Amino acid sequence: MSNGAVTDPFAPGQALEGAFWIGSDHPFDLQECYLVFRRHITLTEVQGRFVIACDHRYRLFVNGQHIARGPCRSWPQAMAWDDHDIGHALKPGVNLLEVRTYSPGYSHFAHVTRAATAWIGGMAGAPSDKGWQVARDRSYAAEVPRVSIYGTGGEDHRPRALTFAPARIVQPPEGPLWQGLHPRPLPLLREEVRPLTPWKILSAPLPQAEGDAHDQIRASYAPGEGLLTIYDLGSSLTLAPEVMIDGPGTLLISYAEKLAGDLPLISDPATYCRMRVTDRYALTPGPNRVEPFTPRGARYLLLLSDAAPRVQARSTHYPFTPRDYPDQGALNPVVDTCRRTTLACLQDGFVDSIWRESSGWLGDAVPQALAFSAISDDPRPLKFALEMAALGAAADGVLPSILPGDVPSYVVTDYNFSWVELLDLYLSHPDATPGTLDRLAPVLHKMLGRFQHDLRDGLTHSQPGRRLFLDWSPMSRAEPNLTYNLRYLYALQIAHRLTGRWGPEAAALQQAIRRLGPGPDQEGWRESPGGAPASQLALAFLSLTDTAHDPEAIIAASLGPDLGPDFGPDSGQCATRASPFMHHYVFAALHKAGRGQAIRAIIQRLWGPWGDMPTTPENWDSSFPDGSACHGFSAHPLYWLRATS
Repeated sequence: MSNGAVTDPFAPGQALEGAFWIGSDHPFDLQECYLVFRRHITLTEVQGRFVIACDHRYRLFVNGQHIARGPCRSWPQAMAWDDHDIGHALKPGVNLLEVRTYSPGYSHFAHVTRAATAWIGGMAGAPSDKGWQVARDRSYAAEVPRVSIYGTGGEDHRPRALTFAPARIVQPPEGPLWQGLHPRPLPLLREEVRPLTPWKILSAPLPQAEGDAHDQIRASYAPGEGLLTIYDLGSSLTLAPEVMIDGPGTLLISYAEKLAGDLPLISDPATYCRMRVTDRYALTPGPNRVEPFTPRGARYLLLLSDAAPRVQARSTHYPFTPRDYPDQGALNPVVDTCRRTTLACLQDGFVDSIWRESSGWLGDAVPQALAFSAISDDPRPLKFALEMAALGAAADGVLPSILPGDVPSYVVTDYNFSWVELLDLYLSHPDATPGTLDRLAPVLHKMLGRFQHDLRDGLTHSQPGRRLFLDWSPMSRAEPNLTYNLRYLYALQIAHRLTGRWGPEAAALQQAIRRLGPGPDQEGWRESPGGAPASQLALAFLSLTDTAHDPEAIIAASLGPDLGPDFGPDSGQCATRASPFMHHYVFAALHKAGRGQAIRAIIQRLWGPWGDMPTTPENWDSSFPDGSACHGFSAHPLYWLRATS
C-alpha cells in the first residue's frame, strides 16, 4: 500500500489481500455490543494508511491517539470503506493499533444492522485477520433504553477490565452479510476540537449510579448538593464532548437544542419521539477522562456531577470549497441562518436534523441539495442520496425513504417522486458522472411503473402499509388526492423529458386530475372530489405541471392577513399554507412564473424572524418538546435568494 489513497486494497496483490471481516470471539455478542480490537505492528518507516469498513460504528486509535470516527452510511449489500492517513500518529518501532466498534444489534434510522458485529480492513502488515486480539467491553451496560425511536441505545458506562482473545473470522470480504466493498463516496469529515466555557452553573441533586439517568436530568433544575454545568455551543453541532473530571462519583451528560424560558428544554420521553438523550458514566477515584462513543447533535450540553468538569468538544464538519455568495442586504441574517443549518445537517450525506434523528430522508434531500448548491459546486452529497435510494429499492421498485434504513413502515410513497427530481438535478450538474441516466433508468422506470398499478379511474392512490406524507401542514389527505397525483404527474413529466418515455401516461394523468378542478358542480380546485380547497402546495404543483396557473393565490397563502402560523382548511382562506419544507415548491412555482420579488417578500415575511436564530427550525411552530430547532429542509431560501438576486 502506497502513502497515497488506495483504490482497491483488498484486490489480489494489494496490501489487504487476505483481510477478513473479523468480530468477537463469541458469535452471540450481538446486542449493545462494544468491542475493542488491538494489534501491535513494528515499523521502520513512519508512514501508513488504515482502511476500514464497519457494519455499524467505529473509533480508530493509533498509539492511543484518536484518529477518526466512522463509517460512512452504507447498505449491507454495498459497504463503503474509509481510508485514513495515520502517518502522523505512527513512530519507529512498535505501534499499537486499536479499533473500537459498537453495534446495537438492531437497525435504526441511520444504519442497517446484520446479525453480527464485525469490521474489515487494517494496514500493510496488519490486515484484519486472526492476528488481531478482541475483547468485549463490558464496561457498557447491555440493557439500556434507546435515545429515541430513531436512534441507538444510550451509554451507561462503568469501567471494567478487558479480557482479550483472538478475533473470530466472520466472513471473507464478499460474503452473505456484507458485500460490494467500495471506497467511501464522500470525503472524510473534518474534526474540530475546541475548549468550552460554562454558560450556567447551577446547584442540583447529585447524580445517581442507578435508576433512570434521563429522569435524573429532568429533575436537575431543583437545588441540591451536585453541580449542573451547562454549555452553550452557540449553534447546533454534531459533537462528542471530551470531559476531564475528578472521581469517584457519577457523571451524566445530556443534550438539548432549545430553551424553555432561560434554561435548556429537556426532552420528555413520553412524547412521540421518546427522546431521552442522556448518557451515564461511573467515575473512578482520581482524574477521569470521559469520551462518549457515539457523537450526538446539540446546541446545549448539560453535565450533572459532583465535581466541576473541564470540557472540550470534538465536532464534525463536511469539508468543501465555498462559492462566492451575493450580498443580500437586509436578508443577510437569513442567509447566515440558512447556511449554518445547511452545513450542520450535512454529515455523511444530508441528514434532516442532528439532535432528534440525524436521518437521511430522501424527500428532504431535494431542498437540502439546492441549498448546498448555493454555496458549493460539490455534487457528491446529492449523488450519494440518489445512489443510496436506488441501492435500497424494494422488489416492487418502490424506493426507501431513509438512506439507509430498514423501516418499511416509514416508506413515504411521495418521496419516490422526490428521487426523480434529484435525478434531474444531478444530471444538470456539470460534474455529473457520464452514463448515470443509462445506469439508473431501470430504477426510474420500474418505480414509476409501480405507481401505475395504483390508478383507479385514472388517478393514483396511496399504497397500503406505506405512508402518504404530502406535507407537515394541516392540508387534507382525502383520496384521490390532488397534491399526491400532481407530484406523480410532475415526476412523469420529468421522466419524459429525460428519457422520452412516460409521455402518454403523464397526459392521461393530467386529464384525470382536471376532474378535481373547477366545473359545474365544483368551485375552484379541491384536494379531493367535493373536499377541502386545494392547498398551497397543490396550487404550486398545478403551476409546475402546467395544469393551471394562479400565482396570486400561491402568494396570498404566504402573505395573507392571518395571525397564526398556518392557513388551515377551516380558516376561511383559499389555501392551506405549506410548511417551510414544502415552500421550496412554492418558490419553484413562483420562480417559473417570473415572480422573484414575491419569493423574496415571502422569505422576508416568514424567514425574516429566523434571522435572529442560529438555525432554521422544523416548522413554523416547533415549540413542542421534540420539535427540531435545526432542520435542513427549512434552509432552502439559501438557494432561492441566490436564484432571485
